Amino acid sequence: MTTEATTTDLHAFTEAWLVWYRAQEARLAAPHGFLAVTGLHWLDDRPQRFPDAPGSWRTGPEGVVVDLDESEELVVDGTPVRGEHRFGVLPERGGVNAVWGDAVIEVAKRGGQDIVRPRHPDAPLRTAFTGTPAYAPDPRWAVTGRYVPFDSPRPTTVGAAVESLEHVYDAPGRVEFELDGHPLSLTAFPGHGAGRLLVLFTDATSGVTTYAATRALALDPPAADGTVVLDFNRAANLPCAYTDLATCPLPPAENRLPVAIEAGHKIPRERSGS
Repeated sequence: MTTEATTTDLHAFTEAWLVWYRAQEARLAAPHGFLAVTGLHWLDDRPQRFPDAPGSWRTGPEGVVVDLDESEELVVDGTPVRGEHRFGVLPERGGVNAVWGDAVIEVAKRGGQDIVRPRHPDAPLRTAFTGTPAYAPDPRWAVTGRYVPFDSPRPTTVGAAVESLEHVYDAPGRVEFELDGHPLSLTAFPGHGAGRLLVLFTDATSGVTTYAATRALALDPPAADGTVVLDFNRAANLPCAYTDLATCPLPPAENRLPVAIEAGHKIPRERSGS
C-alpha cells in the first residue's frame, strides 16, 4: 500500500469517526436529550408531586396514573389530556414521552420500577455542555472478532448506576477477539436494530482516563460466518457518565477486560475529565 493510499484511508477512517462522534454528541445534547434531565422520580402507590413536572403521580398494578389540576395539561401522543390520565402498565425499558410546554416528561419502567424523569431544555447540565473528551481515532483499535451464539439466550442480570437496581438482558452470545496478542471475549446483549449487538465493558483505563462504571460498544450484525468488527474508537459513554439521574446498566463481570482500551470516549468534563 502506498503512503498516499494509506493517508487517504486514514482520512476516510477519521471522517467516518467524526460523523459518529458528532451524532453521539447531538443526541446527548438535544433539547430533550439526557443532559436535559432534571429529576429521577421513583413512583409508588402514594400520590406525589414533583417540582419539575405537572400533576400528582402514582403507580400500582394497573400502571402509572397522573392527576392534573385544572390549570395543568400534558400532550400525550399528540392529544392534550387533563384531569386523570392513565399511562397503563409500561414494558421494561419502555416508556412514554408526554409534552409539557417546552419540556418532555418521560414516564418509563427501569429495573421493574416506574419512574418519572422530566427533561427541560434549559437544564444547567445541558446549557453548560462543551462536548465529550475522546481519544483520537486510530485504526489499530478496530479489530475483527467472531460472534459465537449461545444454544439459547442466557438471562443475564447486571447491576445499574443506581444502587440496588438491577437489569436483566437475554444475552444471545459472545464475541471473541484478540487485542495485542491477548485472547478476549465479551458477552453481547441485543442491540438497537435487527441482528445488531451491544457490549458493555470496562478495561484498564476505566476510572483513569475513561468513565469508571461502563462504556458501550454497538456492533453491526455479524456476517454469515460470524465475523464481526469491534471498533473501540466508537466506545461510547452511557448517560450515567454525565448525570446521576440515569439508570444505566453495568457490564457483566466477564466483560471487565484486563487490557487498556485507549480509544473512544474519555471521562466527561462533568465528572472532572479533561
